[in-house]
Amino acid sequence: MAFVVKDRVKETTTTTGTGTVTLAGAASGFQAFSAIGDGNTTHYAIVSGTNWEVGLGTYTSSGTTLSRDTVLESSNSGSKITLAGTSDVFCTYPAEKSVNTNDIGTAA
Repeated sequence: MAFVVKDRVKETTTTTGTGTVTLAGAASGFQAFSAIGDGNTTHYAIVSGTNWEVGLGTYTSSGTTLSRDTVLESSNSGSKITLAGTSDVFCTYPAEKSVNTNDIGTAA
């Protein structure tokens, strides 16, 4: 499918472990991952306690899940973190994938 980026996408999950995340619905003031579209990929971040992970995942509407396909960075030395309790899952724009310019308008 397609790579999709959307603003203000945030949900919670009570999924535990390192597998696919089952999403529990949009946080107040945010839209759900369904805005990404079934079968599409997006950049995500997960915060579980003091642990965090940033990566590329695929949203599936059946079961409302987000797979954790590629971890770009994490508090676990670049590997998937182990989720516990309630965690926040949201769309983000990873620093290593960003395009920046310096103050005179040329590529940094």
